[in-house]
Amino acid sequence: MTISALDNKLPQLIDREILFGNPEYSGAQISPDGEYIAFIKPLNDVRNIWIKRTDESFDNAKPLTDEEKRPIPGYFWSRDSKYILFVKDKDGDEDFNVYAVNPNAKPADGKTVPAAVNLTNAEKVTTQIYAVPETEPDFIYIGINDRDEAWHDLYKVQISTGEKTLIRENKDRLMSFIFDNQDKLRLATRSSENGETEILKVEGDEFIKVYTCGIFETCYPLRFHKDDKLVYLQTNKGERDLIQLVLFDPETREETFIEQDPKNRADLREAFFSELSKELILTSYEDDKIEIYFRDKNFEADYNWLKAQLPNKEIGIGSLTKDENLWIISAYSDTEPGETYLFDRTNKKLTLQYRIRETLPRKALAEMKPIRYKSSDGLEIPGYLTLPNGVEAKNLPLVALPHGGPWHRDSWNYNAIPQFLANRGYAVLQMNFRGSTGFGKKFIDAGNKQWGDLMQDDITWGVKYLIEKGIADEKRIGIMGGSYGGYATLAGVTFTPELYAAAVAIVAPSNLNTLLNSIPPYWESFRKAFLERMGDPATEEGKAQIARQSPLSHVEKIKTPLMIVHGANDPRVKKAESDQIVIALRERNYPVVYLLAEDEGHGFQRPVNNMAMFAEAEKFLAKHLGGRFQEELKPDVETRLGELMIEVSTVKMPEKVEMNAAPEINLSGKWQITASLMGQEISVMLDLLQDGAKFRGKTSSMFGNGTVENGTVSGESFTGILKSESPQIPEISIEGKLVGGEISGNLSGGGLPAIPFTAVKTD
Repeated sequence: MTISALDNKLPQLIDREILFGNPEYSGAQISPDGEYIAFIKPLNDVRNIWIKRTDESFDNAKPLTDEEKRPIPGYFWSRDSKYILFVKDKDGDEDFNVYAVNPNAKPADGKTVPAAVNLTNAEKVTTQIYAVPETEPDFIYIGINDRDEAWHDLYKVQISTGEKTLIRENKDRLMSFIFDNQDKLRLATRSSENGETEILKVEGDEFIKVYTCGIFETCYPLRFHKDDKLVYLQTNKGERDLIQLVLFDPETREETFIEQDPKNRADLREAFFSELSKELILTSYEDDKIEIYFRDKNFEADYNWLKAQLPNKEIGIGSLTKDENLWIISAYSDTEPGETYLFDRTNKKLTLQYRIRETLPRKALAEMKPIRYKSSDGLEIPGYLTLPNGVEAKNLPLVALPHGGPWHRDSWNYNAIPQFLANRGYAVLQMNFRGSTGFGKKFIDAGNKQWGDLMQDDITWGVKYLIEKGIADEKRIGIMGGSYGGYATLAGVTFTPELYAAAVAIVAPSNLNTLLNSIPPYWESFRKAFLERMGDPATEEGKAQIARQSPLSHVEKIKTPLMIVHGANDPRVKKAESDQIVIALRERNYPVVYLLAEDEGHGFQRPVNNMAMFAEAEKFLAKHLGGRFQEELKPDVETRLGELMIEVSTVKMPEKVEMNAAPEINLSGKWQITASLMGQEISVMLDLLQDGAKFRGKTSSMFGNGTVENGTVSGESFTGILKSESPQIPEISIEGKLVGGEISGNLSGGGLPAIPFTAVKTD
C-alpha cells in the first residue's frame, strides 16, 4: 500500500474486501410465529438465504438457497411462517420471478438445500407483489406482465403448489391494487394518458374514479383504517407542498387531515401500522436526519428504552412476530453499518445477533455531517460532507458524489462509498440537488427540465462553496456517480470541464434522446412524467432541449481524465449509452478507461465485480487527485478486472440501438377511414388518444361501435386492433403510416385478404 504526502496522519487503510466484499451476516427477519430467524449469509461466496431457530446459535444455521452467481436481492416470510419467498433475475436484467421455499423440507436430490417453487414461472417478466393476505396465508397476490409488457395482470397464487389464478386482466393502465383488512380488493391506482394518478374504487368489474392528483403530485393509498371504511392516504394534491397523511372516504370522497411534518420541512416518509391492532403506530419524516413521532404510547416507551440501551445510534424497527412481542431491530449511525438485535418486549431483553461487517474498523470511519449551501439562483441545497479523519480540513482533494434517480435522495447513515473515499484521503460531498425527493413538491418541481442546467449548478455551487471555505483544493476536484449521478458526472466534465481533474461515470446516460427512447415497457405508467420532467423528444422544442443537455453533444469539451463503467444487461440505461461516448472520445483520440461487466445490469451486485471496479477507480483517482490507494489485488479480483477492462478500439455501436422508438407522429384526434370491400365503399370513424408510443380509442361505423386496443407507434408507422361491441364481428388488425397528415395502410382479419385504406383527420 502506498500513502501520499498528505495522508501520513490518516487512519489505517481499510481493505476493499471489508468495505465491498460479502458481509458475514445481513438482512435478518424473524418468522411471524417467532420460531425462526432467517438471514443472508454467503454460501460459496454468494449471498444466500439461511435459517436458524430463534434460540439457536448462528453456527447451527442451514442454507435455504444455493445461488451460485448473483446474490439474493430480497426475501420475506409467508404469513403462516411456512415459507420464505424471494425474488431473483438473471445477470441484472431485472426480469424478476418470485420463488417460494419451505424451510422444513428436505434437500432436493443432489442438493444441499430444499427445492424452490417458481411461483411466477414466466419468461421476460418483472413481477410485482401486491398483497400477502392474512386471511389466506397460503396465497399471495402478484402482478405479471407476460401478456402486455407495459402493464401487470393481477394473479392469485397458491404458495404451496404454485398454482396461478388470473383475477383481472389489466387493460386499464392500472398500477397497483389495494386490499382491505379482510383481504378484499377495494381500490386500484391508474396512470391516465395525461400522466395523472387516479385512485379507483373497485365495485365488481367496475372501476370508479374517486380521487385524482396531477402529474407532478403524489397520492397513494397506504392501507385501510381498522374500520375498513376509510383509507389512509398520502397526498400533496393541490396547494399542499409537503406530502401529508390523511384519512379518505371512498364513498363520500371526503378527506380528514391527520398529520404533516411538525417542523414543516419534509414530506411524510413512513406511516407504520400495527398488524395486530391495525392502528397507526408512528410516522416519520426525513430532513437532515429522520424524526419519528409516535401515536402508540407503549411502542414509544419501548423505543425510548432501546434508545437508552443503544446511545448515539438510530433505531430501525425491522420485522416483528405476529403477536408483536419479538422485534428484529437495527442500531446504526454514520460510522456503524448496523448492529442487529432481538428485542423481547415482555421481558425487556435485548440480545445481539450480529454486527454487519464485524471486521470493519469503526474507529477508522469518518463522520457524515449535514450541510446547506446556496445554488446559483439562491435555492438552498441540503447535503452531507464527509471529511477524512486525522487531517486538517484544509485544501483537501474532493470527490463530488451526486446520487442516482434523480428522483431520490441521499440520507444520513453508513454508506460504504463515501467512507471508502474519505479513508483514501478525500473530502466527499453528497448533495440533494433540486429534483431530489423528500423536501416538498416545489423542490422536486424546481428540477423539471433542468438536467445539466440548474440541477448541475446545484452540484457545481456545492463544490465552489467548499473551495471558498478553504476545505477543497480547486486543482484536485473529482466527480463520481451512478445512474443520474453518472449523467451528472458526464455533464460535469462537458459543461464545467475546468472544474474537475478526474471523473468516474457508472451506468451513465450520455444521450438523453436515446435514454428516453429506451425506457423499459414496464415503466409505461410513469413515461409521461419522465417526458414532462425531462423534455419530450417527440417535439421539436423538447428534442432540441435534451440534445443540448446531453453530454454526448458536447464531447469535444471533455478535457478531464474519465473512467466509464457499465453493466451489459442494464434495462434502464442501455449499454449503448456508454458505448456512444466511448466511441466519440476514441474518434477524438482522447483516452478513456472503460469497464464493462457482461453479468451485471443497472449497478454491480457481485462483490468481485464491485471490488474490481473500486480497485481501478481508487487507482484512477489517486493518479489524478493525489489520494492514497490499495495496491494489492486478490488473484480473483485481478483476473476479473482484466476481464472487465475493455480495449476501446474494439467498441462498436450496434447497427440498431435497441430501444422503444420515439414516435414521429401523433394520432390523437378524430379520423375517417375510407376503404373498399367487395366493391362497396365503407367508412369507419376513429377517435384516438396517443400517449407516447401507445394509442387507444373508439370506433363507430355502419356495423356499430367498438374500441381500438393494443395500439403501438414506431416512427411514422403504427399497428392496432379494431374490436367491435358485436360478438358476431371479428377483430380487425389495422396497420398504417402517417405521412403528410394522411394515413394509408391495410385492414386485415376475419378471413378476408388485406384491405387497403386511407384516412384523413376530421377535427
